[in-house]
Amino acid sequence: MSSLISDDEIRYEVELVWLEDVTELDYVRQSLDRLPTRRGKPAYHRDGRLVGYAELSPQAKPSRSSGTFRRRVFWLLPHDRDALPEGLYATGAPAEAVDPTTLTAGSKGRKTERSERPSQTTEA
Repeated sequence: MSSLISDDEIRYEVELVWLEDVTELDYVRQSLDRLPTRRGKPAYHRDGRLVGYAELSPQAKPSRSSGTFRRRVFWLLPHDRDALPEGLYATGAPAEAVDPTTLTAGSKGRKTERSERPSQTTEA
């Protein structure tokens, strides 16, 4: 979950690479994955699609036990708002979701009114 990502864990990010135009997306999900390299497009093993990923500086050290690097990946599932606007996330957003326009390398990003899309109440 994005709330569980600490600033310390993403301090070696130098660039976020977007695979699609995120200005069209209300939110993206983010997580830290263990990956074999600091840079380059990672393999994707979830349902849905990979939307973007972080690249790390040469100063980023691999895990002593696994030799992998913790890198952020940004993704969406088939039931997310971009695919099903009136579905489960017609309002609100998943816990690990953030507004992609608030993301930069080394910054967790945040939820916004756009990402949360509060329910619209109609008055008679």
